[in-house]
Amino acid sequence: MSLDDMTASLRSCVIREHRAAGDVDLTLGLFFDKLSESSRSRSSSKRCQERRLEEALQLLKHVSDAQLEVLEESHLLLLVRLLVSMQMRAANLPTAFRKMDQMLQHLAKGHHHLVFRETHHCLHAIVHTDQVLSFEDLQRACVFLEDSAVGREVWRESFPSLLKKLSELFLVVLQQESLRDGPLCYTAVKVCLQIFQLFPGELAPRVWTKEPSGPTMQEILQALMDIILGKCCNRDTCLLAGTAVAMLINSASENRAGEAAAWSLLHVSHLEPWLLSVGALKVQCCPAGKDGVARLAVTRGLLTCCRANILLSSQADNTQMCLLLNELFPLVHDLCEEKLDCHYFAFEALTWWLKKVKECLPDILKMTGVRLLGDNSRLQRQLIHIIWTNAESPMEGVSEFVRGAFCLLLDLYKTDCEQFCDTEKTLYFTLLERIIKLPWEAKAKYHRLCALLPYLGTDVVLSQYAELPNHLLKCLSTNHLSPCGSDLYKCLIQQQRRELRDASRGEPHLADEWARCWRPVLHEALTSDVTLLQNHSSTHLLPCTFQVFPSAVHPLLASLDPFAPGHLHAWACIVSSHRAVTGGSPWAPQGSSTLETLQLALGSADDKVRLAALNLLCCSPKTRDTPTAEEMALMRGFLPQNLNSDSSPFRQHFQTGVKKFLVRIRDGCLAHVRGQKGKKEGDATRSRTAQDVLEQGIGFVEWLSELPYSYLAPGHSYQRKKTALLLLSAVLETCTDTWSPDKRKGQPPVNMQSLIDSARQRGQWDFVSRTKQLVLISCLEDSTNEIRELSAGLLLRFFPPSFPDDIAAVLFMRTRQLLCSPRVQEAQMGALMMKVLLQKSQGQPEGCRLSSDIPVSRGSTPKTSCTVKFLVKELEEHYLTAKADMMLAARTKPIHGVLSALQRCLLEAPNNVHDALDHSLAGELLVLLDNLSLLLLGVLYGDPNACASEKDTPPSFCDMGNAISSLIAEESRGGPEDREECVLLSEAHNLVLTCCWVSLKEVGILLGSLVEKILSEFKASKCLLAKEDLRRASKVFKNILLKCRHWGAVEGCGAGFIKFCASLLSSNDPELSDIPAHMLKRGLEVVRSPRLTSVTRRAAGLPMLILCVVSAEDGSKKRPLLSLSMQTLLETAQTPLAENWDQTLDLPQVCAVHTLQALVRGSGLGVAVLQFAPAVAILSLTLLSSPCWAMRNAALQLYSSLCSRMLGQRPASEEGRPAQRGLSPLAFFFHYPGLQPFLLGELSGAADDLQGAPHEAKLHLQPSLFPVLTLLAQLQPGVQESTETLSEFLPPLLRLSASPIYSVRVMASKALVAMTPPSGYMDILIQLVAQLPGPHECCCHNRLHGQLLQIKATLERALCTVSDPSADLCEVLSKIDASMWLVTEAQRCPLVRAAYLGVADSLRGRCCVTYLAKLSHTLMRDIQTPEQELQLGLSSFHQQAIQFLCADLKCARQIWDNFSSSSTDLRLSLITWVVDGRGSQQAGLKEVIQRELQSNLREALSSGSVEYRRTFLTALVAVMAAGGSTSPPHPPRWAPLEEPARLECLDLLLGDLGDQRGGPEFLSQALYAASLLLSLTSVSSLKISVFQRWCSILECHRSPGEPEVLRMACAEALCVAAVPLMSHGCLPTVMIRSINTGLYLLQDQNQQVRLKAAQFTSMLHHVRKGESRRSVYLMQVNQALPLLLDLLLEEYWDAPGTLEGLLCHLPQSDLRSALREASDTGRSSLYEQDEANVFAEPSVMSAHVLPYLLKMVEKSSESSAVGQRLSAWAEESAAQVLDSLAVCKELPPAESLTPAWLALLMDPQFHGSLCGLFTRAALLLRLSNTSGDGRHLWDPAALHSTVREACRLLRLNGIHFPSPVTAAVAGELPL
Repeated sequence: MSLDDMTASLRSCVIREHRAAGDVDLTLGLFFDKLSESSRSRSSSKRCQERRLEEALQLLKHVSDAQLEVLEESHLLLLVRLLVSMQMRAANLPTAFRKMDQMLQHLAKGHHHLVFRETHHCLHAIVHTDQVLSFEDLQRACVFLEDSAVGREVWRESFPSLLKKLSELFLVVLQQESLRDGPLCYTAVKVCLQIFQLFPGELAPRVWTKEPSGPTMQEILQALMDIILGKCCNRDTCLLAGTAVAMLINSASENRAGEAAAWSLLHVSHLEPWLLSVGALKVQCCPAGKDGVARLAVTRGLLTCCRANILLSSQADNTQMCLLLNELFPLVHDLCEEKLDCHYFAFEALTWWLKKVKECLPDILKMTGVRLLGDNSRLQRQLIHIIWTNAESPMEGVSEFVRGAFCLLLDLYKTDCEQFCDTEKTLYFTLLERIIKLPWEAKAKYHRLCALLPYLGTDVVLSQYAELPNHLLKCLSTNHLSPCGSDLYKCLIQQQRRELRDASRGEPHLADEWARCWRPVLHEALTSDVTLLQNHSSTHLLPCTFQVFPSAVHPLLASLDPFAPGHLHAWACIVSSHRAVTGGSPWAPQGSSTLETLQLALGSADDKVRLAALNLLCCSPKTRDTPTAEEMALMRGFLPQNLNSDSSPFRQHFQTGVKKFLVRIRDGCLAHVRGQKGKKEGDATRSRTAQDVLEQGIGFVEWLSELPYSYLAPGHSYQRKKTALLLLSAVLETCTDTWSPDKRKGQPPVNMQSLIDSARQRGQWDFVSRTKQLVLISCLEDSTNEIRELSAGLLLRFFPPSFPDDIAAVLFMRTRQLLCSPRVQEAQMGALMMKVLLQKSQGQPEGCRLSSDIPVSRGSTPKTSCTVKFLVKELEEHYLTAKADMMLAARTKPIHGVLSALQRCLLEAPNNVHDALDHSLAGELLVLLDNLSLLLLGVLYGDPNACASEKDTPPSFCDMGNAISSLIAEESRGGPEDREECVLLSEAHNLVLTCCWVSLKEVGILLGSLVEKILSEFKASKCLLAKEDLRRASKVFKNILLKCRHWGAVEGCGAGFIKFCASLLSSNDPELSDIPAHMLKRGLEVVRSPRLTSVTRRAAGLPMLILCVVSAEDGSKKRPLLSLSMQTLLETAQTPLAENWDQTLDLPQVCAVHTLQALVRGSGLGVAVLQFAPAVAILSLTLLSSPCWAMRNAALQLYSSLCSRMLGQRPASEEGRPAQRGLSPLAFFFHYPGLQPFLLGELSGAADDLQGAPHEAKLHLQPSLFPVLTLLAQLQPGVQESTETLSEFLPPLLRLSASPIYSVRVMASKALVAMTPPSGYMDILIQLVAQLPGPHECCCHNRLHGQLLQIKATLERALCTVSDPSADLCEVLSKIDASMWLVTEAQRCPLVRAAYLGVADSLRGRCCVTYLAKLSHTLMRDIQTPEQELQLGLSSFHQQAIQFLCADLKCARQIWDNFSSSSTDLRLSLITWVVDGRGSQQAGLKEVIQRELQSNLREALSSGSVEYRRTFLTALVAVMAAGGSTSPPHPPRWAPLEEPARLECLDLLLGDLGDQRGGPEFLSQALYAASLLLSLTSVSSLKISVFQRWCSILECHRSPGEPEVLRMACAEALCVAAVPLMSHGCLPTVMIRSINTGLYLLQDQNQQVRLKAAQFTSMLHHVRKGESRRSVYLMQVNQALPLLLDLLLEEYWDAPGTLEGLLCHLPQSDLRSALREASDTGRSSLYEQDEANVFAEPSVMSAHVLPYLLKMVEKSSESSAVGQRLSAWAEESAAQVLDSLAVCKELPPAESLTPAWLALLMDPQFHGSLCGLFTRAALLLRLSNTSGDGRHLWDPAALHSTVREACRLLRLNGIHFPSPVTAAVAGELPL
């Protein structure tokens, strides 16, 4: 009987009986419903099934034992049988299994015998059969052992049978490689482990006797040992087998027997065979491998399973030996020291060893009588060495185990000291000293401090490590160090709190103690300019601070000024974090000023500040804390102004904040709804309060749910639409009762429907209306994939399960059109629409389903199968068209759209793939894909039969181009001789190429994903793909990867191929897993074979084929395919070149190196390739000496990729620090020991080549030298200690200072620092400075330059760790002082002089005044001496000398005072120094520079050197600019330049700008300088024409088509000139044009331009408010725009040009023209041209401008001129507006959706025209109502009626306008 039949039978019998008894038939009926639903949902979603079972369990628990007694026993047995049968089916779903077992336990309370009998019946069938146990049988056995109490009882009874079946299974499994390495063997071992663990009593008579009871256990133990010793390649299986054997030993009833077995098992460390004795069992053990896995498995098993007496046992003949200390620790130590690919498990074993020692420490100390971890003991040294050297391990998870081991070691040491009364505990102080010496970049430093802190206390740590706060700040400004830095801070303050707890003080006093140490640190971090430091301190430090010291908020806020830079962000972070952690009111700490500061933060220009303020509004520790009316009002103002942020993180955090806010509203309202249901009489006041809360909450959600739809129409920016959809998603996820099966958290509350009903009663919360559905459908054709996917997701999750018939029909027509589009983007739109249509066609009548005429196979889901059949038929039609006429197919049936649709419908649908396909359809699809790939590859070859050949060489790009050109010529009936040479590809060529490569990519993706899904959802009763089909699929992949060169096709096909290989390799069928292995061997043969044509693009798709196969291997196995590939490729790459090799052909060696690079870079392999890193590195460095250029190029790329893999990614930091990796030299060579002798040999060889006679010129090129130095230089310096230093590297690095190659000398200095231990810095410096020559000594300039570079690099590193000057440092300073001649003219080499100056600059703070004065005098004389001859590098030395001199104010003044008389080169160096940003760092010097630059401006503008003019203007702009964007606007001083000269300079600059002389960079600086001059010139002395020229230049360069630097210059010009001009009372026309330019720039595509325009607005606002002293508050762009409009209307509303300036921002409103353009279906290009400004939004700008136009109408009665201008506009516009309104009224469909209307819904031009139309119509309405104008042109009442009706119809049909437009049309817009 099937499950459905059993359920139906039970339902009829049980409910009939209960009805007769008159009780719980309804409950049982619901229970059976849930069981049926869980059975049906099994194929769609595991979460759905689990939910249904949980509901069924709760229903069954409501049925008592007494009520169950009413049932007949036969019916109870049927119920038990049903549940047990469902349990058997759910063996691979643990959660579902446990739910059903809970049901059975409930039934077993009164009917245990029935449950036991039925379970016994089902499990009995598993073991009492002649067949070997299957994987499913083992899964069931395993899960019943693990999760079923009754199941364990049954297995205890069937114990012998189960053991016998397991022994039989092992005999079979171990004979076949695919079985013993697969899941079958693993699960069998797991069952053994469970038996040994659960049934020790039953095992005893079979194992722990004198004689074995039979061969069963002997065979099982033998199998387990064979697996451990290497017969199985699956590492997880080996480790589990070790645990099973150890668990068997632990089951010994007598201690001595178990101890003897454990000692016997430890022979696994021996290489020779041995006899293992476990009780009566004796098995022969023969080690098969030497990889350490066997030792690891045994060690790990003994540590995790054996009890203490076994671990502490000794050998019978040596009582001094302890198993745990003397046998297991050496094994663990060796495993951690060896280079295994299972280091993770080795350090896990170390952690287990330490835990066991900790548990057994009292017994160990009693047994040994001596200290375990005595100071300087061997065990202590070994443990610390392992921990210290592996803290930086690149292996994932190892560093975490090392950290845990260190904590355990410290704890063990503490106990050890306490036992022996050692109060000094010297190890702790030794470790602290060692930790302090580590560089701050070392991640392990902070983890070790965290562990050590509780044993020493905060006072000791902070006193001995004074630099700790500074290092913490550095950590927080570096991404990869911020977590460990914040962990250390948390540990410090928690320890501080524990230490302060002894003193009886209140919270304020405790906060003061915290503030004394940490407030400056947090203040600096929170107000820092470094973004990472700000973010990490607010995210990590603040929450833990308030958790430990809640009152710390007061001292933190006391030091903040909201108008100071960075303080506003700090304030918002502090208050929001305090509220989130403590739940305290945000208004309490600072009272009423909090609201004002919050409003400033919500309107800030800085995204971070606004997000922090939003978080303050939204966060609360209690979700039922309903937002107040003030908070909701602030959110209503904040949300619309933040919909178009460019930042993706901002949008995500924005959505998260809104979700929190909505959850608070929802949960608060739900609490009030529940309160209303249970309220008592007399609670009227409370009821009114609850009603108010409900009204506010429901109203806010209603407003927010409507807001996004106004901004989803085409024509809005991507940013706004993305944010609107995220908001809509937040509303629907939070405020509907839609359950999401893919989410474990965030599901709607159980009683959500009650709140929805309450809202619906108020006529609100209609989230899924037809008009909203149409808006989201229009988004399915958006140009960006993200918008399309989000819209589709919302439609599928939250809207009704089926489309209305008219929408489905029209959408299907549109989908078919898009699937045939040659544009890839449009075809992707069609594929997505097809997926949506498929899932939204549920419940439709048969006639409305897609392609209802196609027959549906039996057993499949009609809807899905029908759609797939339709798409396969469509794909066949596309194939036939392409076969007949490729050009026609490329234009009208380009294949890839249908392939993408098939992929989405088959793979992304919730149904099982077997419901959509049968064997015949799957086979038909596979044949079609094979034929398609051959056809398309034939097109690229130019020969349809070429792909049928066995050659695996793709055509070159030239061959592909010629093939496509020939195809085009044949189609156009022309010959090849008619073709013209053209650099750019023709449209036809692009069509064919795009059709081919995109279709090939889609074939690979579809085929791989389909095979993966079919095999993962395998049904034995319904085999969709036979083995021959899979081999055919592999041939398709091979053809695409080996015969196509287009990287897009190769990469896309590779994504599918890796899924294909992974599915086959994980199969239990050896024939299937052999398919990828065969392809790999074929690929390696291709690598080794010589080529006939040149292969570019890194060997085309061949590396991808090999990479995909080896990446698909199971990581838990030994990766034999990876080993085979690496070995073959290394051998091939090392093969010497033939004597007659041809450089025009691709060489097998080059192909092998490119393939190695692909494997090294492949993310799927991870660290698996690192075991081959030494061999690959040596190969790549060796091949750099190859005579073949292609080989050298490939080797360099391979080496670069390998270094990135070995060293890890560069840490992200914002302070420009050296980008060393996290691996120290010691750790690097510990992990890659094979590289040390090779790299040392390369360095020594290169250094030896430099040895020779002093005057002998030698240039020995060693290609590997620079790459080796680069690798060493990237290692983290300062980690190793002197006792562990790699001292052999230092002599060759020192000798390489004499290299004749400049870059080698530079890199050798960096490598020297990395390889030198901190304790050796001073020795190296003393050695180097001692070699500096005297003025009369002969020297080699190269060596001298290299030595100075090494001195500088070592000094910079050493001075970071030296706080006080030592004697060694004084000796270095003395020698540097004595060598000053190196910077004088006596030293003829400028590079040497510059290097010496660099050394002096590094020591500047430690040199005496006399030395610095002498050095400055020398440099001053040198730069002022005219050059006698041209010297290479002299200008660079002068630039460095200027930087050194200008650091001293006195010298800098002297240089700049002589600027006019200096040489041109010196002046250029000086202004370059200013451009570099150093000119404004010293306040006293800034005025001098300003004066000199102003005085020389006219001369500079007349210079013939373009570079000098540009640099001069850049310097002038840099030094004349105000103090910063937040400084109060004030004109800079301009004393020296007289008015006539200033006007002349202004005229010259405006002339250059008007004629556009010079490039964009020069023009941008010229515009800034001209604006600066304009702002400093009195308005009365300038002609109007000058202002007009300036305004015209701004209007010219503000255009979106202009270069970005010029648009930025326009915004800067407004800040510099327009603000002072307004305060000086400039002409209104100039200000109007300036404001209008500002409005355009606020809509600019570039965010920085918009921010600068917002700064202009902020400065204007600041000046108008008269706040001259306080710094400028920089407002957000969306706040700046209405403020500019306010200013325009308040100051210049009646001035000429204001009305025109506002109207110019409205989109055109000629609807007829827009409709003509929309209906124009002429031929379009393959790629669309983007708009010049994709950020501009005409409809949004209309909504901004409309209120101000209406205000002008209201104020027109005060100015006749304004009234006349409005009347004139009305006369001109009325006719067109009325005509367009008439057209608009007829456009919307009357009843059902039409294709024409759907096309208009997706047309951005149409939406923009509608917005412009209704804006103008609202203006006409207000004009007629206010002044009566236009009544002769239109009837006001009729116009009002027409506009409202048109707006209503458009809204019903999916067009939503912004709220100002809608309100104006309704006459509700406030003035």
